[in-house]
Amino acid sequence: HTVTNRRLHTKTTMKTAIIATLVGSAAAFAPSPVARVESSLSYAKELDSMAGVSNEVGGKVWDPCGLSDYVPADWARRAELSNGRSAMLATVGWFFPKIFGTFDSTDVTTTDPIDAILQSDPQWWVQFIVLCGVFESWKYNQEMSGKSFLGGAAPAVDYLKLWPEDAAKQEELKLKELKNARLAMIGIAGLVSNHLLPGSCPVPPGF
Repeated sequence: HTVTNRRLHTKTTMKTAIIATLVGSAAAFAPSPVARVESSLSYAKELDSMAGVSNEVGGKVWDPCGLSDYVPADWARRAELSNGRSAMLATVGWFFPKIFGTFDSTDVTTTDPIDAILQSDPQWWVQFIVLCGVFESWKYNQEMSGKSFLGGAAPAVDYLKLWPEDAAKQEELKLKELKNARLAMIGIAGLVSNHLLPGSCPVPPGF
């Protein structure tokens, strides 16, 4: 009974944390009733040269909360792409076990993504965190050598040689990735929301 209670407590805590994260993410996109303070740093002019302008956002860079007044645009774009790329991987990871099944494992035996997180052995998470640190260190070193993860220079990773030589096609490719990243962030948020609050999002049955 003690082990069962601990597992139930762990699952409840994890789901509470996920809900809090989603609520915080949603609040970030809510319009603020407070007027902008006069001490803003005004990074808005940096948006003019950035990818992200398309029909979906009214022909201008989407910044409804005016974050460009306080956060460097380049830093915000790095954060957006990093989260978007993670969301694309997370979306694939959400669907993969339900379609193809799980790997041969003795600890994770469920196709439920949230339960799989809770079933994973702690040492796996330690390895994962160390691996992420290695990737971030490698990214930093690549950028110090003049390469880019944003498309402004020679790409740090391009195993399939997809980065075009033509400047117009480079801008087109950057916009495509940005759109897919944003869609993935909305998608994974919807999947998690529907998992915690069944019926809250239009998700196919079984997912």
